[in-house]
Amino acid sequence: MGPLQGIKVVEMSGIGPAPFCAMVLADYGAEVVRLVRPGTTVDTRDVLSRSRPTVEVDISTEKGQASVLQLVEQADILIEGFRPGVMEKNRLGPADCMAVNPRLIYGRMTGWGQFGPLAHAAGHDINYIAITGALNSIGRRDETPPPPINFVGDFGGGGMLLLVGVLAALAEVSKSGLGQVIDAAMSDGTSLLATFIHGLKALGHWSSERGSNLLDGAAPFYDTYRCADGRFVALGAIEPKFYQELRMRCGFEGSLFDEQMDPRCWAAQKQAISGIIATRTRDEWCALLEGTDACFAPVLDWDEAPMHEHNLARETFVTVEGVIHPSPAPRFSRTSPGVPQPAHTMSLQEVMHRWEGSAKGIERRS
Repeated sequence: MGPLQGIKVVEMSGIGPAPFCAMVLADYGAEVVRLVRPGTTVDTRDVLSRSRPTVEVDISTEKGQASVLQLVEQADILIEGFRPGVMEKNRLGPADCMAVNPRLIYGRMTGWGQFGPLAHAAGHDINYIAITGALNSIGRRDETPPPPINFVGDFGGGGMLLLVGVLAALAEVSKSGLGQVIDAAMSDGTSLLATFIHGLKALGHWSSERGSNLLDGAAPFYDTYRCADGRFVALGAIEPKFYQELRMRCGFEGSLFDEQMDPRCWAAQKQAISGIIATRTRDEWCALLEGTDACFAPVLDWDEAPMHEHNLARETFVTVEGVIHPSPAPRFSRTSPGVPQPAHTMSLQEVMHRWEGSAKGIERRS
């Protein structure tokens, strides 16, 4: 099942964005094999390693390198997330792999990219998004930028952009018959995610000062508020008609709330709204606002989110052997992905047998 049935992927194990890309490819039906160092423990609760077998291979040895190249001969995609030069050092760089399979799409995931002054430096999500301007834009005015969860760099600008790159190359190889190398850098991808903000800044609608803009916590109608029970709600009523709906339902009365888009009024409006929201519990606000055009949602934690009625109706989460998994996304009308399977181990011989068997009778894509 899934739109990528028949596509074979070699994943050099790592952490974060590269495994995420491989996971999504597996969700979409690709046959992904995850290669790990000998002695690596596989935990079935590791959601990021789902739906693909894990195989132990020592790529520092000639035998291990030969084994990887055997898989590469039949593969459509290889994904790796090492520092630049590591795969070449182990004789598994793009030139080595494309020598045995010229159609191979070679996806490379790094923080800084394959070249540039920082290419060989260590780093993590917080560093990669720092040089793009994104980190400076997160947080409250006059406070230090908080370390965000690594959605922006690792998974948005990193794994998701790597996924886009390999899928684009997969479409192109059907025309040219030639593979190519995808240089996916989290710093590049994060910058691309901020295109909208650069556009607003060019138009004079965005300030570099943190916490002073429409979408970064300055606007009272686009922020989070604490309720009477200590839990939180999120308001996002930007458009005037939605703002009026919010005012009507919440009782935001008086001339103080008339000038929605005047930043000079925002501090006073926010203080007043904070006081009003604090008079009711989160559940009471949900009963009043959820499902209306007031652009409202409760702020749920990781345990609450899978139990929300909308997520239940759409099966946004699925439980596999007692572990909650986010369901594959997006949704496909004909080639719907199946239910994710727990991470599991497999021998190299089993994988080779499976791949060779699935290749019989299937004409090589041209």
